[in-house]
Amino acid sequence: MPENLLRRFRRFCEAGAVRILFTAAPGYGLMLPVVPLLWAARAAGHEILLATSSEMNEAGARAGLPVYDVFPDRDVWQDLMRGVVGGDEEELSEEYRRAAGAGNPFGLFTLTMTEGTIRAGRDFGADLVVHTSDHAAGRLAARALGVPALEVGNRVSWSLRDAEFLESHNTFDGGIETALQDKLGIPEGNPEIVARIDPRAPSMGGLKDDEPDSRDGVPWWSMRYVPFNGGSVVPEWALRKPERPRVCVTLGTVVPIVAGTSSLSVVVEALGGMDVEVVLAAGKTDLSDLGELPENVRSAGFLPLSSFLPSCSLIVHHGGSGTTAAPLHYGVPQLVLPAFADNPMSAQRVVDRGVGLSHDPSTVDVAMVRESVRRLLDEPAFTSAARDVAAEMATQPSPSAVVARVEAAL
Repeated sequence: MPENLLRRFRRFCEAGAVRILFTAAPGYGLMLPVVPLLWAARAAGHEILLATSSEMNEAGARAGLPVYDVFPDRDVWQDLMRGVVGGDEEELSEEYRRAAGAGNPFGLFTLTMTEGTIRAGRDFGADLVVHTSDHAAGRLAARALGVPALEVGNRVSWSLRDAEFLESHNTFDGGIETALQDKLGIPEGNPEIVARIDPRAPSMGGLKDDEPDSRDGVPWWSMRYVPFNGGSVVPEWALRKPERPRVCVTLGTVVPIVAGTSSLSVVVEALGGMDVEVVLAAGKTDLSDLGELPENVRSAGFLPLSSFLPSCSLIVHHGGSGTTAAPLHYGVPQLVLPAFADNPMSAQRVVDRGVGLSHDPSTVDVAMVRESVRRLLDEPAFTSAARDVAAEMATQPSPSAVVARVEAAL
């Protein structure tokens, strides 16, 4: 790191506070994993600001964070979920239309959020930019502002660090970063990077602490994954030990919109005929296609996983990174029905570590679900492996420890 930046940061750290701009893309699974790090930075006395957009404005505010909407003109997330741009396409740039229709959201996030993120950083007087690995707008903002960056992993699959994933999924860029650099006067190259944070447990693919990145020598730091799924009033039943095995079922926030609820119907039918208590955490998903729910299925609507996962014996889910990481934290076995994007990679890590099973949701049936659930509940190896991973994660440095380490490094 250049000596002038080091001197600047030592001065701010000695004064007791650094102004830290946190940046994240506007999706629950993309932003919520970094909330505990935001809390840790604020608790350490630093000034923080979250630069995001769309639904994450409200989610961040509900988490008690100061939030800056970097793209208030449109709801980018809703455009992506619809799969099409609304009826005012003529008002949109060609770049926006191409990015929105490309099937990969990250180019669109870079296009729409970079300029506002830079503006937020300048107005805020940011001394450090913390950005998730999948959010190029944060990296570009740090470069434009001339301040160091801390890159934070937000996935147990780490898909955007996997060359095969990038190649097979044809990540959309279309020259967006180059065009933005020219338009906004952003210097070429990457910002000075303090470290890259890996939230994975070592046995789940996590890199060794202080291991230098093979690309540029930047150190990798390990950090414990602390689940944050939002807040709610916790119902009484969630705190009580169930009389029979409690099974959580969820498809997250994106899968029901994009892929529908057909696999959910199969899972509910299968579990309805078993001696288990089912908690269906489906958020705002329309469950009318499921018909009348079996007597042993409790529809919980929106309920943060962390509020009742400790009482569960199993979770059935779609393979979202955050949904995969939360039961790892609590030592709960998993049945993963991977949907798309990096979901299959999360599922493969679960299977390889022995903490659960996986099956293609397009061919799932009632018999298969029941057989898998019986195995996961009856064979102690799955619970033992899940608890081993939870114990391993507990030894990783906390977000507070990482904040202290950043201070010491500067």
